[in-house]
Amino acid sequence: MEADPAKVPRTEEAARKLIRQVIAGPELFGAETKRASPYENDPHNWSVLDDSCVGQREPLPERVLATLTRNFVRPAVGSKGPVRMSVTVTVHPATADAAWEQAGMLEEALSCSEQTLSEGRKLSGLFSNASVWGEAGNNYAEDSLFEMGSCTSPTEGGPYPYQYQQATFGPVVVSMSACAGEGWDAKGLLQEVNGPVPRMLLRAEAKIGRPVDPTDSKADSAAHTPATGATEGR
Repeated sequence: MEADPAKVPRTEEAARKLIRQVIAGPELFGAETKRASPYENDPHNWSVLDDSCVGQREPLPERVLATLTRNFVRPAVGSKGPVRMSVTVTVHPATADAAWEQAGMLEEALSCSEQTLSEGRKLSGLFSNASVWGEAGNNYAEDSLFEMGSCTSPTEGGPYPYQYQQATFGPVVVSMSACAGEGWDAKGLLQEVNGPVPRMLLRAEAKIGRPVDPTDSKADSAAHTPATGATEGR
């Protein structure tokens, strides 16, 4: 599949409509997952790391048509503490803008392996890797990014396992973050939260995608071109 130029949003209104059709709700995380408070972040701004590796809320840049973040929590059960998760869908005017956002996330992990986000949450020991279609088991996205490390919060303590996934389809970027609680390990967390990103991408493909013509080598190359950045959803 590739993004169909005739279907991709060109206006903020169209981008917001697409986001509502693509973004995950609690159902993509399992029956136990609930809406957190706030459930949705202000869609008129997003989080960007400053030079001190601290997340700041800023108005959307020109090369973003619309974005939305939703927040969830899986309550503590038995010996395992709560898992706090968020998903973000961003629609850009062009595929190249989505690629630049993907590249920016990789740069952030290199320059800011320790980060301070909203409400005093801290990320540490961050490590990122990216894979294009067909590499490292990536069989669902034009470009996929995976980040892992540890998270600490003033209310839940830590450090506990942290994971972040981000992927693109045409001008659409979808992402998910998860900060585990006591009793979780990295492998267990991944097994619990590895579904929403691919499923959001499938929704995007269903709305703005078209089959790649196997006789058109240029189209096939464009559909799986490696990415050449924001902190929203972490």
